[in-house]
Amino acid sequence: MKSSTTLLVTCSTVFLAQLGMSIYLPALPEMARHLSADASQVSWGLAVYLIGMALPMLFWGSLGQRIGRKPVLLAALSIYGLANLSLPLGQTLEAFLFFRLLQGIGASGISVMARVLIRDSFRGDLLAKALSWISISFVIALGIGQYLGSVIQVALGWSAIFYLLGGTSLLMATVVARVSFAVLTEDNIQSSAWPSYWRILRDRAFLLPALTGGLGYGVIIAFNTAAPLILQGPFNWSAVEYGLLGWPISAAYFLGALGVNALVLRTGQRRLMTAGVALVLTGSAVMLLGSIVGTAIALLFWLPYCVAVFGQSLTYPISLSLANDGSPVGGAYAMALSGFIHQLMAAVIGGIASLIASQQAWPLSLLCTLLALGAMLCVMLAPARKTA
Repeated sequence: MKSSTTLLVTCSTVFLAQLGMSIYLPALPEMARHLSADASQVSWGLAVYLIGMALPMLFWGSLGQRIGRKPVLLAALSIYGLANLSLPLGQTLEAFLFFRLLQGIGASGISVMARVLIRDSFRGDLLAKALSWISISFVIALGIGQYLGSVIQVALGWSAIFYLLGGTSLLMATVVARVSFAVLTEDNIQSSAWPSYWRILRDRAFLLPALTGGLGYGVIIAFNTAAPLILQGPFNWSAVEYGLLGWPISAAYFLGALGVNALVLRTGQRRLMTAGVALVLTGSAVMLLGSIVGTAIALLFWLPYCVAVFGQSLTYPISLSLANDGSPVGGAYAMALSGFIHQLMAAVIGGIASLIASQQAWPLSLLCTLLALGAMLCVMLAPARKTA
């Protein structure tokens, strides 16, 4: 069945793109020695990767609408694969950051086309269910990426991390070239991309669900930005202890994505997203209360965050589905625009979290609570889903 094949291919490509964010992190000190650079400078590679992911999203969406999904996905996989293969060949920090930027650009196209292909094959509650599989692929890569990278580094050296990732990406491109994807018929598609994007952006039925998902995503970005300073500061966690926190966080996201997959057809998207946002707000508020009342108890900081992550994993695929359903323009545009909005919000919120970061937990907890309140307001103001 074409829709099942599409789901398998898109989940696999998203898994590869997500690995690019985390798989190399255990090798960062060794890479810094190879590049004769400081480890903090090499760590800029993550920010450069995220910039590469965010900037071309609208371009990938419009290109996918003009020339087709498969050619764009093939181009993105090729850029991503070749950038990975080129990374070990660079001898300077500048070369490393340049190829990380190319990696991010390729990953951006993969991310956009994966969502668009899912959107082409599913609608309504089934779209939210299918997008939850994308979330599962995302969190599996998040959970095992660093561990997989450490194993490869110990066994084969840090260069092998990028060679294996690049080779696998090009192999996936050969698979994609042989696959036939389903495309649902659609109308009301404008030929020009930018008027289409502007029309979608002005529509509340698209914008409010998209903002809901972006604000919840911002809670995760804010925590990842400021939490290391807090947990390894006054709570005296080691780097290993902080690394182990990734497993309960990944488990929370995984369980939430499974919850969408199992419950959305029975519960409905609106009710399930409202419940998810309520959990994000509850977790964030308990974080804030714990940071004020139980300042010496780390459990009151990270466990409520896992509740918030669980809620966001319920919310995110549904927010994408509702934004797509609410879009006044069909095709690839809505998925590309929602991805761009989320990456842009992540960059802004990450910057704010960096500015307020301290060894005290309450500023971060307050920011997360305000973001969750904003998401709840968007849910309350969002219009009912359009019907055909």
